Amino acid sequence: MNFRKGKGRDDPEINLIPFIDVLLVIVIFLMVTTSYSKFTALQITLPTADADKAMQQPFEINVAVNPQGQYAINNVQVSSRDAAALALDLKSAAQGDTQSASGKADPVVIINADAMATHQTVINVLEAARLAGFDKITFAAQTSGHK
Repeated sequence: MNFRKGKGRDDPEINLIPFIDVLLVIVIFLMVTTSYSKFTALQITLPTADADKAMQQPFEINVAVNPQGQYAINNVQVSSRDAAALALDLKSAAQGDTQSASGKADPVVIINADAMATHQTVINVLEAARLAGFDKITFAAQTSGHK
């Protein structure tokens, strides 16, 4: 039954002003009750610069990786392609140079990878160093001014 014969039906409207007021109160409530904590993703200790020069040079093994996936250990090209064979080459390079390095036992593996070398070839060097038991690894990089 339609008792309002002459009047059309009005569309209901949502009043936005009270809605915005309620949302602002909720935002303020959330801001007040939230506890802000500082979380860090990585626990790192940044290096410090000392003016004193190191008295002893650490024993280094330089591993070069070219874009074709070939390796060179201490400027001697090796035919190894996988991590296990490369680990044996790293051990032999460390043993061969320890007599001339006056008994320095723990070498630093320096990876000189070409910018166009694949990630897998660099990961193979990292895996070979792990298999060989060398835990001191660093990457060589050139400054942005020298291209």
